[in-house]
Amino acid sequence: MNAKFSTLIAFLLNFSFAILEFIFGFSFNSSAVLADAVHDSGDAIAIGISALLERFSNKEADSKFSLGYKRFSLLGAMITAGILIFGSAFVIIENLPKLFNPEPVNYQGMLILGIIAIAINLLASLVVSKGQTKNESILSLHFLEDILGWLAVILVAIVLNFTDWYFLDPLLSLVISLFILSKALPRFWSNLKIFLAAVPDDMDLAALENDLLKLEEIASINQFNLWSMDGLTHNATLHVCLAKADCQEDCKEKIRQVLKNHQIENLTIEIDSSKDSHQVHHQHNQASSGHNH
Repeated sequence: MNAKFSTLIAFLLNFSFAILEFIFGFSFNSSAVLADAVHDSGDAIAIGISALLERFSNKEADSKFSLGYKRFSLLGAMITAGILIFGSAFVIIENLPKLFNPEPVNYQGMLILGIIAIAINLLASLVVSKGQTKNESILSLHFLEDILGWLAVILVAIVLNFTDWYFLDPLLSLVISLFILSKALPRFWSNLKIFLAAVPDDMDLAALENDLLKLEEIASINQFNLWSMDGLTHNATLHVCLAKADCQEDCKEKIRQVLKNHQIENLTIEIDSSKDSHQVHHQHNQASSGHNH
């Protein structure tokens, strides 16, 4: 089964079942079911947006987007994370009062819905687990995660069948929402930093500069900019001053090798051939004497 078909199955199952969860969540007066509906809605939107924007992110740079389209995939991730954050925050605000003033819920309906949900997620997990791509493995993990959540819903429904501990329903909704927030907030912040052209989290700019300054051809580093387009592809612009005027090509090749070892794929190098020239300030858009993409 190809990855596109697996992704389509994941999207349809998440989206259709999220709608059912909202309907039955309100019908059963179950905050836990509604919290999981928010979770599945966010996942469905994530899968749909990623599938849609992935086509754009793989396009080559053109006159409209000279740096390429890779950040379209980040846009989808940020939209999804934002929906999950606001949805989970809404569930928490709505259910904190219910924790102290719990309302009766239709625990029998919750039990039946939970059994159906586990069966659907098990089937979907088996379908996508046969795939070989990283995307399919992530989708499989998501369905298994959902199964654990619905096992908790079933457990609460069983307990409510013998007790009147209705506070367990809003308590479970808070646990689910806090779990979603613990995943969504770091991802949103990480993607936001990429949009703001921060140095990638897996890069140490000072350590990279030290590695470059160990090259005997380099007298000084006047400017070093490092950023990522999508969290995977790293870019850099580098302005260095040489110790000797006759070693430009050799120096550029050594710089490329050092940065290539740190997964920096796109590199622009600007070189001054004398020690004193590092006093001169060069703008980013100035034509570089050495240029490698």
